[in-house]
Amino acid sequence: MSTSSIRPSTVGLRLGTDGAKPRLGGLDMRWWWTIGWLVGCAGVEMSEEPTAPPEAPQQEQLARVEAPPPAPSEDKVMSPAAERGLALATDTHRLLPDNVGNDLVCTSCHLENATRPKAAPWVGVTDRYPRYRKRSGKVDTLQERINGCFQRSMNGTPLATDSEEMAALVAYAEFVSEGVDGVDMPGAGMPRITSPEPPNAARGQHVYETQCMACHQANGEGLTLPDGQLMFPALWGDGSFNVGAGMARLDTAAAFVKWNMPLNQGGTLTDQEAYDVAAWFTVQQRPDLEGKEGDWPNGDKPADARY
Repeated sequence: MSTSSIRPSTVGLRLGTDGAKPRLGGLDMRWWWTIGWLVGCAGVEMSEEPTAPPEAPQQEQLARVEAPPPAPSEDKVMSPAAERGLALATDTHRLLPDNVGNDLVCTSCHLENATRPKAAPWVGVTDRYPRYRKRSGKVDTLQERINGCFQRSMNGTPLATDSEEMAALVAYAEFVSEGVDGVDMPGAGMPRITSPEPPNAARGQHVYETQCMACHQANGEGLTLPDGQLMFPALWGDGSFNVGAGMARLDTAAAFVKWNMPLNQGGTLTDQEAYDVAAWFTVQQRPDLEGKEGDWPNGDKPADARY
């Protein structure tokens, strides 16, 4: 998806260069490169499946999720724990090398510092957990959901639930969720789409080559800057998410692509193109997941599961 479309975001967090605490507002350029722009992790609004768009969103919720506030507000200053959580979310593979087994970061999927609507935002997620999830067959806590991403999206190992790192990620989720009713929040997750025709991987390869390859590279390996910061995440191969990740599922990947790709041109691909390209990259080689046979223990496995 074209590199010519890259521009600083207008939604997210300002990290001041004058020593001030991070505030809601524009995005400082030193964090711009650390955001994972495209597909790469399994989050899906910290939910297992794409969500249908709500019928009657409340205007104040739309404003909170879909637009920046009119000016930075001192009462939105992040705590040190939330600030640390933001750093972990945007530079995960470098800051947590013992827990991340690939080249991805949390914001590879949760775009714009995990605030972009229809890109699995963390905004409001603290209201949506604990919740029952079909994949685990039980009620999961937010900490368990985060660890699911570490094991699947990051192809790594879970954080200790009582660790400072886990507390920091939760603190950041709480910060961006402040004042939001997240239960039926517009922009949560990714609105589901349908494929007009059966997905066609051959057509999808053409979409990938013309719309995606400039960023994700010819072999899906993504692009990392010389200093080790992730610019564009790997879509397959050893540096990408494993088969147990939500983004390895056709329906999930198609919804993410539809609403967010090409970069800053979300919604420009047709539903068919989104499904076709997802059919192409989701079946490419990627790491396996040990213990995947324990998923969906109640027998309600989705049709697009990879195993």
